[in-house]
Amino acid sequence: MTPIKETLLQLFISLMPFVMYNIYYRDNKHNHTKSFILITASLSLLLSMTFAAGVENGIFFDARYILMYFSIMFGGIAVGSVVFAEFIIYRLLLGGDGTYVAILIVAFTFPLSVLFYKLFQQAKRLSLITFFAGIVISSVPFLISYLYFDPDYFVKHLGFHILVLPIQNSIGIWLLISLFSKSVSDKKIFVSYLENEKVNTISHVAASLAHEVRNPLTVVKGFLTLIRERPAPDEKVARYIDISISEIQRTESILSEFLSISKPLSGGLERTNLSELLHIMMEVMSSYANMNNVRLEVSRPDDPVWIMANPDEIKQTLLNFIKNAVEACSAVSNGKVALRLDTVMQDALLFIEDNGVGMKQEQINRLGSIYFTTKSSGTGLGLTFSYQVIRTLGGTISVHSEPGEGTQFTITLPLLSE
Repeated sequence: MTPIKETLLQLFISLMPFVMYNIYYRDNKHNHTKSFILITASLSLLLSMTFAAGVENGIFFDARYILMYFSIMFGGIAVGSVVFAEFIIYRLLLGGDGTYVAILIVAFTFPLSVLFYKLFQQAKRLSLITFFAGIVISSVPFLISYLYFDPDYFVKHLGFHILVLPIQNSIGIWLLISLFSKSVSDKKIFVSYLENEKVNTISHVAASLAHEVRNPLTVVKGFLTLIRERPAPDEKVARYIDISISEIQRTESILSEFLSISKPLSGGLERTNLSELLHIMMEVMSSYANMNNVRLEVSRPDDPVWIMANPDEIKQTLLNFIKNAVEACSAVSNGKVALRLDTVMQDALLFIEDNGVGMKQEQINRLGSIYFTTKSSGTGLGLTFSYQVIRTLGGTISVHSEPGEGTQFTITLPLLSE
């Protein structure tokens, strides 16, 4: 049972980059970096070599080929070279009879890994390349070990060599590359759809914004025409100019607020006034609500409501919730969306209530799940993003809804301690 246990341990260690990726990047809006690949592959290699399998002193068998191939596939040749150098140094420190043959084997498998890396970049059937790479890279250490070591030693431990070298390495390469590729692919799709969802949302708001901006521009144009065509007393002209300036400032404010939500999301948390952001989003979304014949009401404290958050992410989250609420009311008469911000103990409570179409319990249970949406068009990633933002900040979301009776979202976020 010992060889099986050691093989399973090595396979588990080799899968650590996949596990760490899913933990670290689960709520991250970006995909992996070369630094992440280097750190995870290096750490896994050190653990694998430290707890290596072996049947005689000085001869070690670990997941070096799996992790080196992985580091080249997802980090590139430069990252793979660093992991290669790490292996050489640590193997020399460990010493033993198998030191030089181990270095010789890696000297063969490294260029093979680079070759498969280049094939992988061009191939269409990636699973086939991965499977073939696992077989070839596993065969090299098996053959060189057979030629290098005494035949009696190899025959004596034949079962161990058959299990550890070909099976462990080929299965390990296939498992790690396949699982990691799937996770990376899913993250790419999520990030891409998230950006598209934001663009689609902003384009809808922009259409209503253009309608809203025309009103003050029409007023300014009218007063300028009056000043030019109908001479009036100075005090009247001054009043026309004051009104025009006021309308221009209002237009500038609306455009500034729109631009603040349309810029790319920035990283980092900072002291954020949730009450002020709610006011900004009300100004931005009021035109969209008007265009859909929905009344938008906001109630918020006069005092600031401070939370620790990323302002851009909070704006996008509020935009997603308000837009969904407005669209839920667009098909009913006297549509209304009410937003209320309160503070209770150490929490900020935001209530978003509409009198729209409502939802069934089955739909409520799936809210926030990736790609789930109650709308006929859309990806559902807007709410997925919003749920992730709130949960990352230590907040919660509760939903109460009945078909035909509207929906109420209750968002709880921890207040910033003074």
